[in-house]
Amino acid sequence: MLSPSLTLLIYALAAAAEIAGCFAFWMWLRQGHSMLWAAVGILALVLFAYLLTLVTSDFAGRAYAAYGGIYIVASLAWMWIVEGQRPDQWDIIGSGLAVVATLIILFAPRQL
Repeated sequence: MLSPSLTLLIYALAAAAEIAGCFAFWMWLRQGHSMLWAAVGILALVLFAYLLTLVTSDFAGRAYAAYGGIYIVASLAWMWIVEGQRPDQWDIIGSGLAVVATLIILFAPRQL
């Protein structure tokens, strides 16, 4: 069983890899950049999928559901850091709710 902090770190790394992979495809297909962007995107998306397999969970669906909240926060961070668009108050409120939901899904006591 992974510690909560390691679990969240893996999710954060997975989110960075997924966003980078999707952004690479965006740059290739929407911005007309070289097909090398697609190659980088593929590698990043493979890394993303691998990282999600490292999370301790009895069910893939639960691991993916919990990941969703981390992805939301990471996407807004990407928007701010890479794209230069600062999240507004509604982005902050929504991402806060998503993180709370993630923590409930990940760390709520479960009956077997």
